[in-house]
Amino acid sequence: MWNYSDKVLDHFHNPRNVGTLENPDGVGEVGAIACGDALKLMFKLGPDGRIADVKFQTFGCASAIASSSALTEMIKGMTLEEAAKVTNADIADYLGGLPEQKMHCSVMGMEALEAAIHNYRTGDCTVRELKDDPLVCTCFNVHESEIVQAVQINRLTTVEEVTNFTKAGGACGKCKGEIQKILDRILQRPAAPEAPKPPAAAGTPAPMTQFQKMKKIEEVIETEVRPMLRRDGGDLEILDIQGDKVVVAFRGHCAGCIAANFTKNGLVQKKLRDAISKEITVEVVPGEEA
Repeated sequence: MWNYSDKVLDHFHNPRNVGTLENPDGVGEVGAIACGDALKLMFKLGPDGRIADVKFQTFGCASAIASSSALTEMIKGMTLEEAAKVTNADIADYLGGLPEQKMHCSVMGMEALEAAIHNYRTGDCTVRELKDDPLVCTCFNVHESEIVQAVQINRLTTVEEVTNFTKAGGACGKCKGEIQKILDRILQRPAAPEAPKPPAAAGTPAPMTQFQKMKKIEEVIETEVRPMLRRDGGDLEILDIQGDKVVVAFRGHCAGCIAANFTKNGLVQKKLRDAISKEITVEVVPGEEA
């Protein structure tokens, strides 16, 4: 159970400024439902150039909702120049702090605000020039610039802290080495020598037996899927494996979630297909899927 402050709980149970604006001046969207968090922020300016109204829509945990609600309250009445200086640390401080594992929710709010201001000033919906911004974490679609910004603003020094603030490295973990390199470069630390790569296996690998496939499915669920669900209070249970059909039940916050179908197709099934076979299908038992 997360140790939330009273202010976080208040903004979670009674979120301010939820909804949409007609003809907003700026709109910013970050995250993705398949990754567990998504936020859309929009604002309108008054005649004095200050933010007169702001609304948000979010999908995510209590911290995501509270962070979005708090941010909208913070920036009302600000000029865009003042709002652009609001950081995720400011959002967390306004809420009386957030659990370390939930700091990525405040980062999401800051990024949505940046995207909305950028949209107002340029008409463009994309803040980063992606061709010049390497993708580091494919599981959560986190780019290098996002990691660099989180490290610099919050003075992060470890891979674990980067994961808490950006989610990068929080699923399969394959990008942790690259995250460490980014940290070493920013903090001007000598990079650790890379471990020698194992020799490539000769020939074409033999097809998996059903037993091997079952073990691989369990491994992918345990290492790449379950950590992502548990970060926001969810989980799943493998009920049966019938050839290429995997039968699961969502648990925790995932059970009955309105985005369960996105999670099933965009996360669970995609991970299994990418790692094992394009023929794999995932079925959620009746009554467990939204």
